[in-house]
Amino acid sequence: MAEEQNHDPVMQPESDDAAQPAAQPAAQAAAQAAAQTAAQAAGAQFQIQKLYTKDVSFELPNAPQVFQQEGQADVKMSLAQRVENLGENLHEVVLTVTVTATVGDKTAYLAEVAQAGIFLVSGFNEQATHAVMNTMCPGTLFPYARQTISGLIADGGFPPLVLQPVNFDQLYAQRMQQMVNEQQQSAGAAGEPTVSAEFSSKS
Repeated sequence: MAEEQNHDPVMQPESDDAAQPAAQPAAQAAAQAAAQTAAQAAGAQFQIQKLYTKDVSFELPNAPQVFQQEGQADVKMSLAQRVENLGENLHEVVLTVTVTATVGDKTAYLAEVAQAGIFLVSGFNEQATHAVMNTMCPGTLFPYARQTISGLIADGGFPPLVLQPVNFDQLYAQRMQQMVNEQQQSAGAAGEPTVSAEFSSKS
């Protein structure tokens, strides 16, 4: 039976400008170390087996009145990721990109794309595998989701939206740093020794 896993260093950027947050130095170093470990892993393999759009949704809850409203739309983007172990070092990674635009207190449109891929990931240690799943995989999927989102919005009668690139390495580093900080706070409150971030991807 396939094991479903949730990886959630992903992020909820509030706008296009927020899609590339600055990571803390320690977290950035951790991400770079993980990337170097992945690159140097003996016999490591990362291959794209299949790319496909798993789900698409576009809603105009306030049409046609929304086209008569004046003012610039406030656009927000959120990201979510799900990983399923298919066995034999194969993993399905689904990156869901949701874009919501509001004008005043009305929703102009909501576009959501679940872009999926099947990846072969083998020969990496546990920490490097976790890093690959949360950086290289979503980084591969995002451009396809971005293109689909732009087309949906244009077909919906709005100017095409160009989403800015997302730095998944920085997002992952931030998430790892957040985990370390939370563990340090919990350990400090309990009077116990601190522990390092858990890189296990088990559910």
